[in-house]
Amino acid sequence: MQTDVLIIGAGATGTGIARDLALRGVHCVVTESGDINAGASGGNHGLLHSGGRYVSNDTEAARECHEENLLLKRLAPQCVEDCGGLFVAVQGDDENFIADYPGWCAKAGVPVKTIDPDLAREMEPVLSDKLIAAYEVADASIDPFKLSLENMAHAKALTGSTLLRRTAVIGFDIEAGRIVRVQLVNTVTGEKSSIEATQIVNAAGAWTDRVAAMAGADISMLYSQGTLLVTHERMTDRVVNRLRPPGDGDILVPGGTVSILGTTSVTIPNPDLARPTVAEVDVNVRQGAGMIPSLMDTRYVRAYCGVRPLISAGGGDGRSVSRGFALFDHEDANLSNFCSVAGGKLTTFRMMAEKTADLVCRRLGNTKPSLTVSEPLPEASACEWTEPGRAPKLWAARHDSGDELLCECEMVPASAVDEIIHSCRDEFPDPGLQALGKRSRIGKGSCQGAFCGVRVAAHLYENGQMDSRQGLVKMREFFEERFKGQRPALWNAQLVQAELAEALHCGLLGLELVNPDDPQEVE
Repeated sequence: MQTDVLIIGAGATGTGIARDLALRGVHCVVTESGDINAGASGGNHGLLHSGGRYVSNDTEAARECHEENLLLKRLAPQCVEDCGGLFVAVQGDDENFIADYPGWCAKAGVPVKTIDPDLAREMEPVLSDKLIAAYEVADASIDPFKLSLENMAHAKALTGSTLLRRTAVIGFDIEAGRIVRVQLVNTVTGEKSSIEATQIVNAAGAWTDRVAAMAGADISMLYSQGTLLVTHERMTDRVVNRLRPPGDGDILVPGGTVSILGTTSVTIPNPDLARPTVAEVDVNVRQGAGMIPSLMDTRYVRAYCGVRPLISAGGGDGRSVSRGFALFDHEDANLSNFCSVAGGKLTTFRMMAEKTADLVCRRLGNTKPSLTVSEPLPEASACEWTEPGRAPKLWAARHDSGDELLCECEMVPASAVDEIIHSCRDEFPDPGLQALGKRSRIGKGSCQGAFCGVRVAAHLYENGQMDSRQGLVKMREFFEERFKGQRPALWNAQLVQAELAEALHCGLLGLELVNPDDPQEVE
């Protein structure tokens, strides 16, 4: 296989680079060891920062967030819910910090509006009655899955660029200061292959340093795990931030029909070890309840975590390291066709992609400018199913009584599953529940896949998409992934839900007896 540019990593930055290059006429292949948004791009708040969070400690990152916030609202509105945001303080919070906040915002160029605490409580009734200060900012929520899927879809439409799922880089063949061949392996089948590319971009998130090391380049990184919680229902109209230096459990972001509470910052030695923990869940709930007391006894359907790929400056923890990004041309490692981009935030992914594509195009001799700063991101019909509430609206509008609802929590019909499979057939010829869940709301409701996982699998068997006991393995993988997130948040109603799921999956289907390595064998 050959291409102009091989991009390693299919998160927001990797897919954003593919789109930026495609707009300049460059063909790309994006390779990803898991699936789209498998790293930090899929494990975050879904918060489109106004910049207000960083004005006190990182003026440059705050300014970048503000500028990109405005651009994405204008150029990719279908991925953004422009809900607005509040920074609130309660009794006992640092009054000097509260007083200094507007000045820091002005210095960073981040618009902010002082509002009366009573008005803030009218706007968001769940806020604490101990509120002493409130500021309004231009925060918003963003659908990171829709964003990455549409970036990739546009790159494909422009130049035929492709995504290789579950394909990991295992080595580079280097001759005379150039990478002449990239060695790959399919992480499911173990089949090995190679690809030749004129330029190679390393956008592997928390694994960027490992990929760089394979080529003999050095990047010093710090892995900061952040755990978040998903509430059973949406609790606020706006993003709510605690008005204090960034800390644990101080942001609540509306994500369609639910809210996301977080996040922690725990330095870990290896991004492969990232798991949400009970201790992190507890601290998020305890801290969040300071600004919204009902967070203490609301129902949480799951927890999840991501790893911030931070550039280490030789000291400090995950809170103190800058949210800025760095672009490495690796010419100090005597490589002329390899670069890496790391750090940054979801909010600034477009800027990171533009700067990286500028470097790549200079090396390719391509003089076309980046267009992502002015060209709207087109909507792609196959990418619309990640949007909360979208499926029921379309299903109700169509009035098709024969279109069976496979997911009752998020009301995802069979036609949506069929459309996703049809549009992505070149990416996953063997459909699995995990891939469908990434591209829709399947498994994201309060049952966490207990019922829809079985219904979707049955639908795939009925229409011939699954035809062997391998389907049981895919069901087991899907339920295991959902349970991984439920485990640290099991109490009250969600514990009851989990026990019902166990009875269905083990007592009825016997999925715990399926041998993943040999589905024909029953353990």
